[in-house]
Amino acid sequence: MNKSNPIDTTYDFRSDTPPGKDPDTWSPTLSRYHKLLWSKRLPRGGLFDLTYRTAPFYLHHCSDLGEFWLSSDAVIPTFRKQAALSSVFEQIPDELRSFGDLGYTIGGMMVFPANQINKKWTINQARGCHPLIKDRFDHTVECIRRHYRKEDSPLSDVIARYTDYFELFGDFLGYVEFFLLQDLVTVDCAAVKFFSPFDDFNKSPVPDSMSAYLDYRTLAVDFLQSLNQRIGDWSESHINGQPCAAANGSGCHGSCYF
Repeated sequence: MNKSNPIDTTYDFRSDTPPGKDPDTWSPTLSRYHKLLWSKRLPRGGLFDLTYRTAPFYLHHCSDLGEFWLSSDAVIPTFRKQAALSSVFEQIPDELRSFGDLGYTIGGMMVFPANQINKKWTINQARGCHPLIKDRFDHTVECIRRHYRKEDSPLSDVIARYTDYFELFGDFLGYVEFFLLQDLVTVDCAAVKFFSPFDDFNKSPVPDSMSAYLDYRTLAVDFLQSLNQRIGDWSESHINGQPCAAANGSGCHGSCYF
């Protein structure tokens, strides 16, 4: 890690997570990194200042922009629990392990609204449980792209419940640029770069063969490495090298903004 950079893009968030707990809500380093990265100016103006308290960690924003509770989610699945792929994983244990390790660095983590509305699924719950998403981040971002275009997708209903959150970013380009997702879309931001051939949500997103899995893994790893590089470059340029009050979750008073 570059000592001038407050974000270590090689850090595995399982390292400071209590045994048996989920890093998404129990890693203090992950929560601090999310605060440092996403407490910044929004495309339409205003500061999206995030705070957090104690574990389990949820990020909070409250201002004239609205009130938002966010939680982290690991977004690049290895599908290691898919029984149908067990024979594949037996042949590539090292590749599976390194893939899983990379997925627990900051490039593999994303924030979404955490508050339940009318006792219905949150985005994290829906993207994990929907059979046409299966935690795939590329498929999730395609659903978000379609939301901004007012087009249907498997996550239309759940994303629509959080319209106020997505309005913070103005449009899909604003969302992509805010969360540094340029490596997941085409240059004109008109389409998502999928990790496997995309069939317009007409089939399972889980790879169904050795070759399909290796292709998926290669493209997902390329994205994770590119995003980690982008996050590292951005944080070194835009975040104060001293994480100030963000280290303990209190207000930062401007030194982490650009």
